[in-house]
Amino acid sequence: MKLIVGLGNPGKEYAGTRHNVGFAVVDALANNEGASWKKDAAHHATLSKITLDDIAVILARPTTFMNLSGQAVSALAKYYKIKTDDILIVQDELDLAPGAFTFTLGGRAAGHHGIESIQEYLPDEKIVRLRIGVGKPTSGDGKDWVLGKPKSNEAEALVSAIDQAVEATADWVALDLKTVMSKWNSKKK
Repeated sequence: MKLIVGLGNPGKEYAGTRHNVGFAVVDALANNEGASWKKDAAHHATLSKITLDDIAVILARPTTFMNLSGQAVSALAKYYKIKTDDILIVQDELDLAPGAFTFTLGGRAAGHHGIESIQEYLPDEKIVRLRIGVGKPTSGDGKDWVLGKPKSNEAEALVSAIDQAVEATADWVALDLKTVMSKWNSKKK
């Protein structure tokens, strides 16, 4: 069994923001498989269950705010007895151009409070992440940037990245991480 967690903030006011690109990826995965979402208050998440390549996959959107994402990831991992290397975190990334994405294993949170929270709750910091670029503001605060909605040219790049990320996550489920990183991290986005 695998767990794919899309990071974002709950609530209509955050829908479509750069910070919620993780939610967009797991939503697209669920839609592709015709799966529905069900609230799981005990585990601080909304869940969808799918099967990819004959492997059971739980898709999750934490219902905590971004800064407390670790609560949901930890609760789900414990309940479903999922090892850290069978968890994929899909997140927004300021250090990548809009539409670019990369898989990483471990590493620092680099100021991403959702990742900081997950690293606080999980005993092993070698978390596999799919980091989807949302770009950086030319001026101002990164917090305001990620909580804003992408401009039209960024939005087009993000839609394309989400489509590719769906394919990439399916590969992550079926293949070993080295193969997935070699295939997807080398692509020019």
